[in-house]
Amino acid sequence: MKISVSTYSFSQLLNSGELNQFSCIAKAKELGFNAVEFVDILPHDGSSERDYAKRLGQEVRRQRLEVSNFTFGADFLNADGGAKAEIARVKERIELAVELGATSVRHDATIGLPAGKGYRSFDSVLPILSDACRQITEYAATLGVRTMVENHGQFCQESSRVEKLVAAVDHPNFGLLADMGNFLCADEDPTQAFGRIAPYAFYAHAKDFHFKSGSGDNPGPGFFTTRAGNYLRGAIIGHGCVPVRQCLSVLKANGYQGMIAVEFEGLEDCLTGVRLGLDNLRRFAQQAGL
Repeated sequence: MKISVSTYSFSQLLNSGELNQFSCIAKAKELGFNAVEFVDILPHDGSSERDYAKRLGQEVRRQRLEVSNFTFGADFLNADGGAKAEIARVKERIELAVELGATSVRHDATIGLPAGKGYRSFDSVLPILSDACRQITEYAATLGVRTMVENHGQFCQESSRVEKLVAAVDHPNFGLLADMGNFLCADEDPTQAFGRIAPYAFYAHAKDFHFKSGSGDNPGPGFFTTRAGNYLRGAIIGHGCVPVRQCLSVLKANGYQGMIAVEFEGLEDCLTGVRLGLDNLRRFAQQAGL
């Protein structure tokens, strides 16, 4: 099994300016990864996104690595200009993926319901989301790029909702980025969720969290709340409560043959977190037969 690392894992050093996306590639090579997932295109030298993406792809290939995925945000319910404008913007991001050399893209569907419009169910907005995702994946398919949404953002997060979205889009070029940790944000058991969505997975994130019940005191900085008010904090893979090895076993049982990407968002030094997470993920993958 090939293992990638998301540039999001290096956010501490990207935000401080100690690393840029080019030096993330070098770190990925140094740490022993097979590939890099790029989260957005972040030119550090004033160049255009298109030129920077092209040069990033060239550097990945020079380092004998692969681009495992291109990840960026989208919101078809809340974006300025509405769904039509957001679809056009996402299509332009797909073109950046081509420059980067990525053959898969993860875009969001929405962060949640529009403010001030009252309560509406996921099913009530599913036609808007599925139509947008279908238009995008039909375009991406002409460029040789597969598209995905992730179990991400609480409103569009648990397994039943992302499964409904994939079924509604109903296109062979559209699937899921299955994140092992993110189901906890919607208070869903990760292994049960993976049992449901593994057949739709094009790509996967290995991620871990520390958990504290919302019935107790707020543990303070570093934690965030789930939909039901429980507390989560990013953890090194293998140090938290996410059953990473079991999720890998579920992927194996469903014939998954894609890459797994390390995504670290803990409080520890990110290089330590990524290195230890990679070591644990390799061991878990071997145990799962991947």
